[in-house]
Amino acid sequence: MSHFSAVLLYALFASVVFGITQRAEPKMMIRFGAYCFALFVVATFVVSWGMWAIKH
Repeated sequence: MSHFSAVLLYALFASVVFGITQRAEPKMMIRFGAYCFALFVVATFVVSWGMWAIKH
């Protein structure tokens, strides 16, 4: 498993937990979980580019 797939797996599980625990209605749980997942993925790319820029 690569680092990227591990981060995506973590993002998936964390987003499911956030969606279930932070919203009361099923539709809002799914939307909030998807929103959290998108933020995790975007943050992964931003941090990755930042680390690449520091190295070079």
